[in-house]
Amino acid sequence: MSDIITLKILCEELKIDPREAREKLRAAVSDAKANPELAKARKPRTPWQWVRDTAAAKEARKLLSNTE
Repeated sequence: MSDIITLKILCEELKIDPREAREKLRAAVSDAKANPELAKARKPRTPWQWVRDTAAAKEARKLLSNTE
């Protein structure tokens, strides 16, 4: 079975609020040119989760680790 990383796990690792993380991810997915892998991996009405070490997971980690 593939190793899945969920938004909850990612938020715990990065010590960020899940609500803020979801807001950032929603905004990022709507801009497919800036975040193509994240936009391709997103399926509506499903939990935020990715297969570990994929391009989409790396894009999500990079997006969420940027503090603004």
